[in-house]
Amino acid sequence: MGISLNPSTILSGQGIDVSSLVQQIIASQSGQLTVWQGQQTTFATQDGVLEGINNNLTNLQTAVAALADPTGALTAQAATSSQPGVVTATALSTAVAGTHQIVVTSLASTGTLYTNPIAAGANASFLASGQTSGDIQLQVGGVSGPTRDLVITQGSNDTLTTLAKYINTQSTTNGWGVTASVVSDTSGSRLSLQSQNSGSTGALAITTNSNTTLSFAAPQGGANAVLTIDGVPFSSSTNTVTGAIQGITLSLLGQSAVGSPAQLTVGPDTNQITSAVNNFVSAYNTVISTINSQYAVDPTGSIPAPPLEGDISLRSLQSRLLTDAAYAIGGNSGLVNLASMGINMNNDGTLTVGSTPAADSSSSGQTFAQVLAANPAAVQNFFQNASGTGFANTFNVDLTSLTSPTQGPLSVDLTQNQAEQADLTTTISNFETQLTTETAALTQQYDSVNASLQAYPLLLQAVTEELGTLGSGTSTSGALVSSGPTLTSGL
Repeated sequence: MGISLNPSTILSGQGIDVSSLVQQIIASQSGQLTVWQGQQTTFATQDGVLEGINNNLTNLQTAVAALADPTGALTAQAATSSQPGVVTATALSTAVAGTHQIVVTSLASTGTLYTNPIAAGANASFLASGQTSGDIQLQVGGVSGPTRDLVITQGSNDTLTTLAKYINTQSTTNGWGVTASVVSDTSGSRLSLQSQNSGSTGALAITTNSNTTLSFAAPQGGANAVLTIDGVPFSSSTNTVTGAIQGITLSLLGQSAVGSPAQLTVGPDTNQITSAVNNFVSAYNTVISTINSQYAVDPTGSIPAPPLEGDISLRSLQSRLLTDAAYAIGGNSGLVNLASMGINMNNDGTLTVGSTPAADSSSSGQTFAQVLAANPAAVQNFFQNASGTGFANTFNVDLTSLTSPTQGPLSVDLTQNQAEQADLTTTISNFETQLTTETAALTQQYDSVNASLQAYPLLLQAVTEELGTLGSGTSTSGALVSSGPTLTSGL
């Protein structure tokens, strides 16, 4: 539409609205700018969707890599105890499936030793009457263990409080391996010593006690755990036993009842395996569902088409993922594809963990849990194997290509989009600079026109007055009559 002006307004001395007029002229020339800005918005929307799908692909690769990991969830072992109050266990992937009978006769204990109470309290000297020094020798670790010499000096460490502090300092700086404390009750105060190690290496004993009034109760603890595994005797300085069973760490918690061994069952960790498979299905479905959403066109046409509806790379990605999910191997006790394990593909390409196809009309198939329980080795072999041809092995290789920041199809799309956006940004910036320059020039030009239009009434009045003066040239005496034309204002 053209730009129009009202003559009656502009000739009345009001002039023109220069700013509005210039804006109209510039607006009529900036239609292409709107087109470019719309393209930028489209690219930004596409980038957001592409980045989202790429992130989902990365999550899928993480889930598939977990299934392909030879030390991951599919090779995880679990150890279950029939008497968790007596013994529990954790298993490494190197553990061998089987059952073991465990009898815990006694637990490993730390050595303890304490004095009889001193009625005078923790801050009274325990040196014998008339003595200014004494000596106590503490043996740690049984008859073959080191002896710690506690030289008692009056005013330095001759009270329970100062002696406990002295022992703890020596343990910190010189590794005595003993913790001392003072405990008090209505009968008085006692020095309590406890070894920092359990088992026979933590046994405590007093070998010398001279010139003091301290008397020590019989030492307790400081014994190894005693147990049998499948009838074989074992001794352990701690209640955490490693190495007795390959790949198994035992935690001893209590003594076995007579004639009641705990049964430890070692086998595939079905919880970890099931969780890893469910994580894969969830990550895969997220990617497929997001891709599907880009092809959900509104039949009424009232909703704009999805931003990646015509993206060829997305079509290629969808095809590759569907092909990867349909991968099959040979043999393997019949567990050759996902469906054979109860993981079925739906019409939209997503997966559902359900049941295996029924063998006949009288059977309902097996759930994944049942398949796993029946043949865990075949389940593992389907997903991963030493030759690298398992489902997860091959899928992981393809996902590595699909998620490549330089070669992945969506990454390539993103790079192209960002390059075009950069070009558009440059073009828009140059065009806006051009419009700014033109705006300034037009403003200057129409400011000048406006000044003339605002002066027009005064100029017209002056011309009219001048013409009026010229029209009054006839003499009142009739002696002179002008022979020139009569001028009238036709303005």
